[in-house]
Amino acid sequence: MLNIDCPWCGKRHETEFQYGGEAHIVRPENPDALSDRDWAEFLFMRKNTKGLFQERWCHSNGCRRWFNVLRNTVSHEILAVYKMGDTPPDLPAKADKSS
Repeated sequence: MLNIDCPWCGKRHETEFQYGGEAHIVRPENPDALSDRDWAEFLFMRKNTKGLFQERWCHSNGCRRWFNVLRNTVSHEILAVYKMGDTPPDLPAKADKSS
């Protein structure tokens, strides 16, 4: 089980949180100009990364705020937690290995 460090509430058990998928997905600026294919790409196509992955999580049984987590999908190690809108932290190159 994961223990996730909410930026506002501190460390809590993963059952208090809701996974929100890939982080840093930007909504299209002009949605009316998108084709059906472009909309499908935006809505459904996500990375399926083995190794470091930036995710969104919501502390649904706590403060109800969204935040980002940098997690290794192989080891489930959480390397960083940061608030929405913050710049992702720089990590050493060795941390980018998928184990």
